Amino acid sequence: QVQLVESGGGLVQPGGSLRLSCAASESIFSFNAMGWYRQAPGKERELVVEIPRWGTRIYADSVKGRFTVSRDNAKNTVYLQMNSLKPEDTAVYYCNAKRSAVNYWGKGTLVTVSP
Repeated sequence: QVQLVESGGGLVQPGGSLRLSCAASESIFSFNAMGWYRQAPGKERELVVEIPRWGTRIYADSVKGRFTVSRDNAKNTVYLQMNSLKPEDTAVYYCNAKRSAVNYWGKGTLVTVSP
């Protein structure tokens, strides 16, 4: 059973930074893609960024230039560096992994951006 464990969420002031981590229970190369999604209160879950095994990373327009995804293959971990955070970035952030037609999800980590 694939496990994805997120960490790094918390409370941060507008303009601040956070780094989220997603540790996978197996090699991240076993997945076609990994990514980060978020869900704000009362809203649908939305894509933040997708990092294919090969190819171009896809960022949501709302985070381009502020968020950066990276991965450490040796640690089976994907990171999301979030800078210049805004109140509208407040959400539960979920790690996602795709393999064939199956989506795997972590339990999420809460990010709150507030003065």
